[in-house]
Amino acid sequence: MNNIVAIVGRPNVGKSTFFNRLIQRREAIVDSVSGVTRDRNYGKSEWNGKEFSVIDTGGYIKGSDDIFEAEIRRQVELAIDEADVIIFLVDVEEGITPMDAEVAKLLRKVTKPVMVAVNKVDNSMREKDAVEFYNLGLGEYFTIAGMSGSGTGDLLDALVKLLPDAVAPDENAIALPRFAVVGRPNAGKSSIINALIGEDRYIVTDIAGTTRDSIDTAYNRFGFEFNLVDTAGIRRKAKVKEDLEFYSVMRSVRAIEHSDICILVIDATRGFEGQDQSIFWLAEKNRKGVVILVNKWDLVEKDTMSTRDYERKIREELQPFTDVPILFVSAITKQRLIKALETAVEVFENRKQRIATSKFNETMLPIIEAMPPPALKGKYVKIKFCMQLPTATPQFVFFCNMPQYVKEPYKRFLENKMREIYNLSGVPIDIYFRQK
Repeated sequence: MNNIVAIVGRPNVGKSTFFNRLIQRREAIVDSVSGVTRDRNYGKSEWNGKEFSVIDTGGYIKGSDDIFEAEIRRQVELAIDEADVIIFLVDVEEGITPMDAEVAKLLRKVTKPVMVAVNKVDNSMREKDAVEFYNLGLGEYFTIAGMSGSGTGDLLDALVKLLPDAVAPDENAIALPRFAVVGRPNAGKSSIINALIGEDRYIVTDIAGTTRDSIDTAYNRFGFEFNLVDTAGIRRKAKVKEDLEFYSVMRSVRAIEHSDICILVIDATRGFEGQDQSIFWLAEKNRKGVVILVNKWDLVEKDTMSTRDYERKIREELQPFTDVPILFVSAITKQRLIKALETAVEVFENRKQRIATSKFNETMLPIIEAMPPPALKGKYVKIKFCMQLPTATPQFVFFCNMPQYVKEPYKRFLENKMREIYNLSGVPIDIYFRQK
């Protein structure tokens, strides 16, 4: 599993610039998701053959100094708790500020690797000025210039040495699909997992987690066999005041990245909130299958239209990716939990299905001929051939004479037609147009 590297520090020291530098370095970009939450960034990077996730913790820029310091402290504490390596970014132009000293005080208490990166060092004079940062009491520092990239190579060389080598997973475990139960705190994830596992412990075998905060449980019951990844009750926080949105997204990152299906649990009594959307779009951007479980449905006052209206509101928030199974469940009464498992298995099968090229052309080419892409500037696009790519997730390519004239609405049209014909429920798909 990927390690998490958190960039912490007060605002305006260049964290976002440095973050962009990390995830956009040459072919190192695996994928990047902007705005996992309202004001934070999450992305993947690779250096010297090691992959890692990078989280820019951002900073608050409103409120009085006291409130400001309290919010910064909370975010830094959460980053310290969840990350494997912490990069503490400071600004050579302003030297050590009281806020820097406060963050350093927190970082001196942790046992995890902390790297001090002195930003905006772009000449020899500033190299000398950076000596001041020894006073933070965090040991050696690295001088970088996030804008130009100077010094970032040395920092990354040292960073990847701190990351553990990837451990080859057990071959038996790798054969099983991985279903991650994700969602915001207090949505009922633990209750659902406990209800699924039940008291018949003989059917459950614990597999050592590939990272310290991910626990896989081999689930074999009612004809289903897969690894159930619990992100619910791992590493309870005793002293950290939780910024719930940031915390739940950070906790979900690893589980989502290395799962096949994400079972997103939402609280029926609270509705589909922004935090749920953040986790949903994180799963969608990583091209994972998604099943939404509306938990605590037994606590909601219902009439004959409740389910339909509730589901419609959720799908409105999910646009344009609305082809997602939504089930109304209760962990307490165990209502529809087995149906939820059946649906998750169906989505897994949908995600790995392969459509024969001949059948795909027989189906799609008549649709395209009846409704071709609209002409643009007098240019007519002719699509003559299409196929599914041999990738882990469903990707389709259409070969045509002028792919640059095919716009997003027509891609959406083809996707909708494909979803009508083929069972792709819960599965994000990619459509490409290429020169014939």
